[in-house]
Amino acid sequence: MTAHRKLIRRTALAVTAGAAALVLAACGSDSGGHDMGSMNSGSSPSATASAKAGAHNDADISFAEEMIEHHRQAVDMAELAADRASSQEVKDLATTIKAAQDPEIKTMSGWLTAWGEDVPEDMSSSMPGMDHDMSSSMPGMMSSEDMNKLEKASGTEFDKMFLEMMVEHHEGAIKMAKTEKANGKYGPTVKLADDVITAQTAEIEQMNKMLGKS
Repeated sequence: MTAHRKLIRRTALAVTAGAAALVLAACGSDSGGHDMGSMNSGSSPSATASAKAGAHNDADISFAEEMIEHHRQAVDMAELAADRASSQEVKDLATTIKAAQDPEIKTMSGWLTAWGEDVPEDMSSSMPGMDHDMSSSMPGMMSSEDMNKLEKASGTEFDKMFLEMMVEHHEGAIKMAKTEKANGKYGPTVKLADDVITAQTAEIEQMNKMLGKS
């Protein structure tokens, strides 16, 4: 009797294992390259999510490359305010802009590196004005002549010039961000574009009030 029961258990186990193998095989053949993360608990949802997050396209690359240069110029403008602006409100705004955009430059540089792309070289320190002229095709970018004028200004003249230029600069950044939202694929990049639109729209409203335009 004992031997008979052992035989029955072995047979049942064999049948169960065979059925499990068939089910696994069926799941594997049905996937057909489709995302089964939400349907097949045997796959790794985190791996699937990571793969999706890493997907990017040319629009994402262009946005990161161009926005890095765009942000660099905004930071250059903001740094001038420390010893040239007469209004504390302008100085505070410049500090806010630099504090927001410096980390974003580093974030976008990290994305480009991870994607195997080159981070745009920062030419401003070695060849003043060069990076601004080379990037003049981007919306809202100041020319080297504009930047030279801003650098030479001071007091209330600087305040007005800074605010007017930064409004135009922000408007250009928002235009670029909207293009990324429409065409981008990489989730974090699209999210950053949305953040740029939100933050810089608010700052444009603030600057227009400071200029007495609203």
